[in-house]
Amino acid sequence: MQSWLLLCVMKADLDVTAPPGGGAYVGYVRVSTVAQTLDQQNAALEAAGVTKTFSDTMSGVCDDRPGLAALLDYVREGDSVVVWKLDRLGRNTLHILETAKALTDRGVTLISTTDGIDSSTAAGRMMIGVLGSLAEYERELVKERTALKRAMSLANGTKFGRRKKVAHPSHIATARRMKIDGHVAKDIAKYLGVSRATLYRYLADEAA
Repeated sequence: MQSWLLLCVMKADLDVTAPPGGGAYVGYVRVSTVAQTLDQQNAALEAAGVTKTFSDTMSGVCDDRPGLAALLDYVREGDSVVVWKLDRLGRNTLHILETAKALTDRGVTLISTTDGIDSSTAAGRMMIGVLGSLAEYERELVKERTALKRAMSLANGTKFGRRKKVAHPSHIATARRMKIDGHVAKDIAKYLGVSRATLYRYLADEAA
């Protein structure tokens, strides 16, 4: 999706002589493993005039990113966040788009040195607008896929939520009789429509 987006807007020539909003240039870098180095990203950000950098060393799929969280807490309106590539910002496309939109909504300029995106320019602002629309579209797709999976599971007999408890005396008697007759707990629980844990707990209480 990111490659397609870059075809929508011509790359902007980044003027890195001064932050567009008059604030600080703050960088964010990330690598997936300790075997990788941040040298290439740091060099690009240094050339862009970054004065403070936050970093993470973890897979892109990880939710917990202390470096990114610290960056989002640190920047203020008028600052510029500089990254080597947009994919450094999130664990997936939706997260990247949401992070980009969150920054620009706060009045923070977003610059990607490799992708040629600068939200202080007209082309960059248009790109961020496209990103925001795509983020909303992606969220709707996720909701639709989740609803479809749930509907298919229900159609196949899957039940959601906690299983009901054995409460009726006749069910209790049935469970005890089936156990005496040699039925295994799995079959008894399935017959009564409860979990095996609930069945075990009940039988233990009865024994006590």
